[in-house]
Order: sequence, then structure tokens, then C-alpha cells
Amino acid sequence: MGALHVVGEPRVSFQQPPAVAAAGKNGGHGPVVEEIHGLIRVYKDGHVERPPAIPDVPCTWGATAPGAPGGVAARDVVVDRATGVWARLYATVAGAALPVVVYFHGGGFCVGSAAWSCYHEFLAQLAARAGCAVMSVDYRLAPEHRLPAAFDDGLAAVRWLRHQAQVAAASGRAAAADEVSWWRARCGFDRVFLMGDSAGANIAFHVAARLGQGHLGALSPLAVRGAVLVQPFFGGEARTASERTMAQPPRSALTLPTSDCYWQLALPAGAGRDHPWCNPLSRAAPRLEALPLPPFLVCVSEADVLRDRNLELCRALRRAGKAVEQAVYGGVGHAFQVLHNCHLSQPRTQEMLAHIKAFVSAR
Repeated sequence: MGALHVVGEPRVSFQQPPAVAAAGKNGGHGPVVEEIHGLIRVYKDGHVERPPAIPDVPCTWGATAPGAPGGVAARDVVVDRATGVWARLYATVAGAALPVVVYFHGGGFCVGSAAWSCYHEFLAQLAARAGCAVMSVDYRLAPEHRLPAAFDDGLAAVRWLRHQAQVAAASGRAAAADEVSWWRARCGFDRVFLMGDSAGANIAFHVAARLGQGHLGALSPLAVRGAVLVQPFFGGEARTASERTMAQPPRSALTLPTSDCYWQLALPAGAGRDHPWCNPLSRAAPRLEALPLPPFLVCVSEADVLRDRNLELCRALRRAGKAVEQAVYGGVGHAFQVLHNCHLSQPRTQEMLAHIKAFVSAR
């Protein structure tokens, strides 16, 4: 894991430019073949650049969250040395047997980090307001690591968490100190929740499905009690009404062209948007009825291009006999809870945190 550092003020722009950069000003990498302005630039030779759209922050930055007894502490740990996957752990300074949230950040599978300041702030709030321990996973990104790399990293994170649960069960909460003993002592490993926003919600869904299919074998002493999907990033060849007609403001986190670009970079080469990893309702996807899935809370933004696709997922899960709760947040768009790009972002974020707390507390 590389050092985390502040790179300056946020510079967020999510629109694709009308033209790609000219050759000859790119360090010899050839022309730009895919670009989402301000976030990612992919060259013909495969070289990838990610401008610092949002600052990285160290885990010690702003770690005390308002409203938490004694505040919130955070620490970075290596999850898988072979792949370089790491995680940022959060927990309130006081408390024990807290439910554990395994969180996957958004960014179209191609950008984003557990070190981004917007996620650091949001997850410190989540730990404080919902009373939970959080494991925020920094998974590998596309196009260097196309899907299913992110799903594999999600399983690796759960495998790491299971090991922590086994250590706690074998030696008790008074175990010898190590780099995560402070966090492990606060965790109730029998109440684990998968969660993510946008692409991270897609990862949470597919990790839940893989766990249900036995990809890690027995999870004990872990127990996955539910999954929270915030504006889940799914797609399909056929456009929904909100994808066709939902006008997006200039600073929108997700437009239809941006979505298509992310899928082009993230899916296996040559795959279309009805690939099961993009469209879990396609004919090629496993039948939802046959998947052992936990209860879901799906958080939908009213002004998000993904709104109708998110609502259709809820309907499909219900038809398949799955437990689903949904919450729709009026007047806000994609990723409002981390980007705060709307005057309603703060009150809607507090609503979302309250819904998540209620969902977790009921299980």
C-alpha cells in the first residue's frame, strides 16, 4: 500500500470531452482512446492516467466524527499482499460487538479509492451515526484489472474478515495486541453487512451472490445479515426511461455516455451490457430465484439516470421472493451523499444514514 497524502483541493468534473487529446502531448503513449474528463484517460498502448479529481487523505485526517462517543478511529491495513488490496478500518472509540459493514466505493470500477476524502468523511459519519465498524475496501481498478477482479477482491476482503473473526473466537477479545486488535475487539462478527455505492453496490451484490453460492465455503463465525446497495451501478443494452430522458446538470456524477464508457473499460473485452456482471436481470444471468441472497436495502436517487434500473432491480428481487427494502431520495442525483453537489445533499444524506441504521439495527 502506498503512502496516502493530500493532493490539493477537489477538482470534480464528470463529463466526457467532445474530443480526445492530441497525440504528441502524451508522453509517447499514442492517442487517447477513452476518457472521462477529470477522472480517467486511457491511451492506445494501454497506459492509464487518473488525474487527482478528489484528494486522498491519510486515515488520521478528520477521524473524529461529530456525534460519536469518544469519536471514530481509523487505520489502514493490507488485506491481500499478492494483489495489493488494502482496506481502511473505522470504529467508534467506545463500544463493542458492533455490526460490521464491508464497504466498496464507487467510481465505475475504474476510479475511486478508500483514501478519497469524500469516502473518508462519509464512512466516519456512517460508523458514528449507525453505530457500526466499517471495513472500506480499496479494490483493483479497471481497465488494468477488468471484472471480475473487483469481485475477487471483495471475496478476499470477506476472507480476511473471516480470519479476524476466527482469531477473536479462538482467543477472545483480550487477545494479544496486533495492528487490528483495537478494531477486532469492537466487532460483532455475527452481524456483517455488505455495502457499496454505484459500482461498489454492484460489487456488494455480486459478492453476496458468490457467498450464497459457497465460493468461500463455510463463513462461520461470520454471518452476513444483509446488503445495502446505494444507487447500484447496473446496465443493459435496452435503455430505461430515466436513462433516455433524465437530464443531468453539468456537475453530474453519472451521465449515460459516462456510464457506457465505464462499462467499456470494466467488462471483459468484447462483452456487451447484457453481460451478467452488468445486467443481473438479463437472460444470461443466473435466475434470482436460485440465488441464496441476504435481505437488501436499495437506496435510489430520484434524479439519477439509474433510478428506473434500480427500481426494476427491487421489483425483480421481490418477484424472486427476496427480502427488499427501498428508499427513494427526492431531488438529488447520483452519489449525492459523498459529492455534496446539491443543496439537498446534506439533509438527504442524514436520511440515508438513518435508513441504514434502521436496516442494520433490525438484523
